[in-house]
Amino acid sequence: MTYRLHVHELSGHSHRARLYFSLLGVPVELVPVDLAQGAHKRPDYLALNTLGQVPVLEDDEVVVADSCAILVYLSKKLGRTDWLPEDAQGAARVQRWLAVAAGQLAAGPAAARLVTVFGAALDAPTLIARSHALLVVLERELRERAFLAAEHPTIADVALYTYVAHAPEGNVSLEAYPSVRAWLGRVEALPGFVPMRRSKVGLVA
Repeated sequence: MTYRLHVHELSGHSHRARLYFSLLGVPVELVPVDLAQGAHKRPDYLALNTLGQVPVLEDDEVVVADSCAILVYLSKKLGRTDWLPEDAQGAARVQRWLAVAAGQLAAGPAAARLVTVFGAALDAPTLIARSHALLVVLERELRERAFLAAEHPTIADVALYTYVAHAPEGNVSLEAYPSVRAWLGRVEALPGFVPMRRSKVGLVA
């Protein structure tokens, strides 16, 4: 059995899934998707993900679209309760941050980066302000514990890491958030960590 992960090298969502495979030490075949050429909107790709987005995971006959769904799928399939707890409280704490990843993170740092990296016609000042509103919350939370949902890493940390780490590419500075920066360092120190290639645009301190 070989996992196949359809990705784009500058997609934070793609990196989120790729990073988790690497942290787990699970081999995966990376299948590049040429977003610039519209490969994600072609019929063969839309058959895998009707929303035409990356990443998509193929596990034999099972197809999983959406990066956070992939994190949950792998955790459940591999029985990794260290990364996704089975108890009600632990699972809820993780789910809270998966919701943030799909909400405030996507509408803040991820969207701000779309403007600079992919040329999206969005309101950059509003997105930057949203990003800082989220970072204020993260800073407060991460003063209390080492990781987002527990005292050890979970898929909550994987879900938020990439777009926070690459927020400067969207002109969102991390300078005022020492606890956030320390958390990023803890994630980067985990065995199996792999970085995403940085874009040369944006890149504020």
